[in-house]
Amino acid sequence: MSKYSPPTSYRKPEVQLWWITALLIGINVGLFGWQVLSGMDISQPSSRDAISWGADYAPLTYLAEPIRLFSSMFFHFGLIHLMLNMWALYIFGSVAEQLFGRFYFIGLYVCAGLMGSLFSGYMNIQDTYALIEGGVANPELLPSVSAGASGAVMGLGAALTVLSILPILPQQRFILDKKTLIMIMGLNLVMGFMISGINNAAHIGGMIMGACLTLLWYLLQRLQWGKLMQLIALILGVVVCGLLYQYNLALLEPIRPFWQDILRLMQQQLHI
Repeated sequence: MSKYSPPTSYRKPEVQLWWITALLIGINVGLFGWQVLSGMDISQPSSRDAISWGADYAPLTYLAEPIRLFSSMFFHFGLIHLMLNMWALYIFGSVAEQLFGRFYFIGLYVCAGLMGSLFSGYMNIQDTYALIEGGVANPELLPSVSAGASGAVMGLGAALTVLSILPILPQQRFILDKKTLIMIMGLNLVMGFMISGINNAAHIGGMIMGACLTLLWYLLQRLQWGKLMQLIALILGVVVCGLLYQYNLALLEPIRPFWQDILRLMQQQLHI
């Protein structure tokens, strides 16, 4: 290897270099274990369990408990759902944490997860409008319970994909495989559209936030601006999330009585 050769990207990174990712995986796995020990079905949690442990149900989230936009990132619908998300978090997170630095990495992860929840809520509102205006009972358009780390994880995947497309930075730790990343992200999106039960809106929302924050980070690296500007970029991401939340609340007003009715019905059915 000559001094002009690019750094190798296939070496497995040591865990101390991506301990925030390991901590996130540990939190998700630990919470899942706690939920199972508390009586939750390990393979197919009920809607009641999901709601009890902080999953996102748009009428409940927007009418009473907006914290679910965040808490839903840490609940999973069974062991397979958890394993798939944690495997993807390990693959993307262990690299992204070293590329972006722990500070920006955790901010990007949280903002992408929130944007995923918010975009999912936006689509729930649009579906409710279509249900009411269409005048035809279509259960698929009713809000459904959703949860999982996939919005945040897809944000990390989009971040790495964007970096793989852009010119390599002078101090970039890894050379990313553009074709593989584009294929993986594209396949995930296609599967989300084709397979029922996947909240593709959360995936898309997370990807948009991940891509935008990565473009900002890349620009800051090119300009050689420091941590303060990175903090400002992350604050901008939080502000965008806040604006979308307020926009969703405004859109919700005409259908608020309808959502209140289905929320009461859901609470009666699940005895919450």
